[in-house]
Amino acid sequence: MIQVRKSNDRGHADHGWLDSHHTFSFADYYDPENMGFRALRVINEDRVQPAQGFGTHGHRDMEIITYVLDGALAHKDSLGTGSIIRPGEAQRMSAGTGIMHSEFNDSKVDPVHFLQIWILPATQGLAPGYEQRTIPAAEERGRLRLIAAADGRDGAVTIHQGVDLYASVLGPREQVSHRLQPGRYAWLQVAQGGVVLNGQALKEGDGAAVSGERSLEISSERGAEILLFDLA
Repeated sequence: MIQVRKSNDRGHADHGWLDSHHTFSFADYYDPENMGFRALRVINEDRVQPAQGFGTHGHRDMEIITYVLDGALAHKDSLGTGSIIRPGEAQRMSAGTGIMHSEFNDSKVDPVHFLQIWILPATQGLAPGYEQRTIPAAEERGRLRLIAAADGRDGAVTIHQGVDLYASVLGPREQVSHRLQPGRYAWLQVAQGGVVLNGQALKEGDGAAVSGERSLEISSERGAEILLFDLA
């Protein structure tokens, strides 16, 4: 079964400096029918204006993944981390027992466009942590490239939950396949472009919850960038 979450049905907040779309309930947007999917709790698509951003604030007991689509995002946290996140990189911050951080557009000229993802950890009260990995662009083109996993295999960042997160950039008329093991679920998020998932058309910003399917066939007529979550 595939249940589509249309882009236009997402929560939306325009603060001027921030334009944000919420796939699931977040902040002032509350939708009891869309509180998350399995361990996946938040997918926010954010566009932040030049030199603007989120001041220092705190999180607890959450695995937070940032995936930049365009531009550059500056990160600082209470662990002493200072980094710039750009397209082609995966960042994971484990909030654990508590962490403070800030995120700002690193450019004074261009906006930054990114997805921020929250995943519920398998265990609460973990030590806070940070990890950032470069994902070579060629490894995402025309294939599903693992960017986050519980065991950190294949150069992925390590998350404290049984989730495999893949990214892919599909060119025109390219296709990728993924097989789900028994008892596993999936969420597909279309970051850019459009795809067809097992015959179901999805546009930019759309998401799809997948259950009871063994094989996923994802194709794009004109090109797309996607994230695929393989979930317990």
